[in-house]
Amino acid sequence: MEQTWRWFGPNDPVSLNDIRQAGATGIVTALHDIPIGEVWSIEAIAARKALIEEAGEGVAPLVWTMVESVPVHDDIKAGVAGCERYIGAFAETLRNLAACGVDRVCYNFMPVIDWTRTDLSFPLPSGARALRFDAARFAAFDLFILKREGADADYDAQEIAQAEAVLATMSEDEKELLVRNITAGLPGRMTEAYGLDGFRAALARYQDINADGLRANLFKFLDVVVPVAEAAGVKLCIHPDDPPRPLLGLPRVVCTADDVRLVLGHIDSPANGLTLCAGTFGVRADNDLPAMAREFAARIYFAHLRGTRREADGKSFYEAEHLGSDLDMVAIIKALLAGEKVQRAEIPFRPDHGHQMLDDLNKDTNPGYSGIGRLKGLAELRGVIAALEHNA
Repeated sequence: MEQTWRWFGPNDPVSLNDIRQAGATGIVTALHDIPIGEVWSIEAIAARKALIEEAGEGVAPLVWTMVESVPVHDDIKAGVAGCERYIGAFAETLRNLAACGVDRVCYNFMPVIDWTRTDLSFPLPSGARALRFDAARFAAFDLFILKREGADADYDAQEIAQAEAVLATMSEDEKELLVRNITAGLPGRMTEAYGLDGFRAALARYQDINADGLRANLFKFLDVVVPVAEAAGVKLCIHPDDPPRPLLGLPRVVCTADDVRLVLGHIDSPANGLTLCAGTFGVRADNDLPAMAREFAARIYFAHLRGTRREADGKSFYEAEHLGSDLDMVAIIKALLAGEKVQRAEIPFRPDHGHQMLDDLNKDTNPGYSGIGRLKGLAELRGVIAALEHNA
């Protein structure tokens, strides 16, 4: 398996030299400065590729292995008139990436918000800090801070009472922090520009779109971009919804094995693949990750390996140790190694999310992407791979 590392570009606190020292050889990145919906030019792609790969004599080489992500414009997800121009821009970006030798692209189809956590610095017994999703705090935000129209229909009486109780204990500063944490997953951080009213307006675009409607929009998108990707030699890897359940009244369409079967079955093409995000799928107890890794072995082109631990309410969770979570990480990796034999190619993986720990506790880091925690995770995963390959 190819060991990769997510890098947020030149402003990332974790440098390319740090990544070399961690032992990764592949870089997972994107052109974050280009607005969503615009074409990534060959010149911009080539410049980023050169920055990553032209290291100089005597320096360990790195390769731009994965794009994560080429964002899908929300007009495509909402299926609004004129969205075809954004689909065309996505397709042109795929052609330009292929022309530069970058041939694997992770993307997601989550409406409005890419990922959701309520706490970006949750203290663990070890003294390290992790990302966490607290269902009661999230409900408090949805019901009483955002005051989303119709939100009360998404919660039962007990959940509403718990949300009210949680809200009553929070200071104004804590409420503001909760808003910042939840909106950290918004592409472009739209709430910083427009406030919560803008967030409500973005959510309202989906009030008449259910899961079937969103899936139809996904399929319309795939009908155009998958043939382009196949012709260019690019492998698309859809990422599951995080968390894998409806939130904020928004539909979700990549949460379970059944969802994946529908996506991969819609266009039976080698260009239409999956990012197996173990931690995201693992938030649901009904997702059997080793079984999913075996079933979709031929179409898993990227793996996010992290552990999550579900809490007593069944909806809350936090980012756990890479080898100490609800997931059987050894069985997942074993299935991915078997998948490489099916594909006759290495599957890139990265240690997804790491605890903020040691010296990183005193640094500003991207949430979930501090250096030392991911270094620890990569070392653990590398050890599992070495042991499995030795036994084989």
